[in-house]
Amino acid sequence: MAYDSNNVFAKILRGEIPCKKLFEDDFALAFHDIHPKAPIHVLVIPKGPYVSYDDFIQNAEANEIVGLERAILKAVQDTGAATNGYRLISNSGANAHQEVPHYHVHVLGGRALGAMLGQEG
Repeated sequence: MAYDSNNVFAKILRGEIPCKKLFEDDFALAFHDIHPKAPIHVLVIPKGPYVSYDDFIQNAEANEIVGLERAILKAVQDTGAATNGYRLISNSGANAHQEVPHYHVHVLGGRALGAMLGQEG
C-alpha cells in the first residue's frame, strides 16, 4: 500500500486539522483520540510517511524508531496509564481494521480493558 499524503494524520501533522495535542517532538506527535475507547486513549504517530509497522521498521532511520518508542513511553507516563496498566495497539491492513493509512500506536488505559480479542473467530 502506498502512502497517501492526504490521510487525516498527515493533515494533522501539517496543521490542517486540529488535534488535542499531548506533546510533539522532532520524531512524533501524540494526541488524544477523538473517539476514545477508554478513559485514556492517545494516538502516537511518527512524523515520517509510513503506512504500517513493517513499513516503519523497514524504512525509518534508527533515530526515528527510537524517537517514536520514546514518544510512546512519554505518552504512557504523561497520561498516568502506567499506574494501573495499559495496552498498546497498532492495526495494520484490512483484516486488522486499520482505518488511517499512517502508522500509529494507540495507548489505552484508565480502566480494566478486558480480553484482548473478541470471540469472532
